[in-house]
Amino acid sequence: MRSLPFSLGVAAAALCALLAGCESLQSSDNFLGVVTPYRVEVVQGNVVTKEQAQAIKPGMNRAQIRDILGAPLITDAFHQNRWDYVFTIRRQGAEPQRRSVVVLFDGDTMKSIDTGGELPAERDFVQSIDTFKTKRNAPPLALTDEQVKALPVPKKVDAPAQAAAASAPARSYPPLEAR
Repeated sequence: MRSLPFSLGVAAAALCALLAGCESLQSSDNFLGVVTPYRVEVVQGNVVTKEQAQAIKPGMNRAQIRDILGAPLITDAFHQNRWDYVFTIRRQGAEPQRRSVVVLFDGDTMKSIDTGGELPAERDFVQSIDTFKTKRNAPPLALTDEQVKALPVPKKVDAPAQAAAASAPARSYPPLEAR
């Protein structure tokens, strides 16, 4: 009789030890090195690239700045002469990024821009968030001279037949309104 509670105690202790060990097998990135949970991609704000920042100049009005940079993420009622462009991205497989660009105005004209450091060029930004680092064997968009020569020669169309097709009578449609 006494061995039954003892064996239950040993089984309960073994179960607790096993369950405590399960936590060490789990990490924030994957479970047992096999299953990776889906992480939601969070993108907030406007991307401001080096090319965009170089395109705006002091003296431009608010509409011109909005055309180039887009609508600001933050326009404060208490600081009407300040537009904040904040950008954050958290993407699985890529480093999180956060940038802040402040545009200051004097009335309706731009006074200055503070980029908070070096902004990436558009190509650099795309490469930094590209999580599919593959060769991308996409076909080229332009044909080489050899490929152009290999194309079949289009059939020549008779000039009178082409003129007859162009001078075909116009179609007549019934009236749209009921009489």
